[in-house]
Amino acid sequence: MKLNQSVLALAIAASLLTGCSSDDETATDFMDGTQGGTADASLSGYGDGSGISGSETYGGGSGSGYGSGSAEYPNAFLGSEFSDPSNPLSKSTIYFMYDSSQVQQDFIPVIAAHAQYLLSHPTRRLTLEGHADERGSSEYNIALGEQRAKSVARMMKVQGVSESQLQVVSYGEEKPAVDGHDESAYQLNRRVELLYQGQ
Repeated sequence: MKLNQSVLALAIAASLLTGCSSDDETATDFMDGTQGGTADASLSGYGDGSGISGSETYGGGSGSGYGSGSAEYPNAFLGSEFSDPSNPLSKSTIYFMYDSSQVQQDFIPVIAAHAQYLLSHPTRRLTLEGHADERGSSEYNIALGEQRAKSVARMMKVQGVSESQLQVVSYGEEKPAVDGHDESAYQLNRRVELLYQGQ
C-alpha cells in the first residue's frame, strides 16, 4: 500500500515538474533543445519519437566503485531484491526520449521503489549518472545528462529522500552503454543509471 501511494505521489510530482523550470542557478532547460534560448543545430532533425518502455531492457552501469554487482544487476550486493527481475529495485537504469529530460511514466514505479529504499536506509548513498547519445556537442550532452539525473533526483526528493543521499553526475556521451550509430543504440544510451555506493 505504501509503495502504491509513493507511485501516485511521484506521478503527480512528475506532472507538476514537467511544466516547471528549475530554479537551480546552474540548471538550464534542455527539454526543448535550447540552451539559453538558442537552439543547438547539431541536434535538429534526429528524433523519431521512439523510446524504451520500463518493461524492456535494464542495462547495468559502469559499476566502478559501486560494490560488486553484476553488469545486469550492479546493485545486487545490497540484497536479493536488487537481482530479482520482478522487483522494481532490480531496475537500475531510467531511459529517456530523444533530447528530453522528462521521466517517462513507465519508470515512475522504479524511482518510487528506490526512493522508498533510500528512506528506509538513510545511510545509503545513490549516484545518479546522467548519459546522452552521441548526437549534439559534448557540452550540450553533458548538460542534458545532468538535467536527466536532476529530474530523477527531484522525483526522489519529493518522496522525502535527503539531498545528502544523492549525488548527480553527468558523463554526457562519454560512456555509452552500447556502441552504435543508429536509433537502437541511441535509445540505450539516453539514460540515468542508479548506482549505490559502497557495500
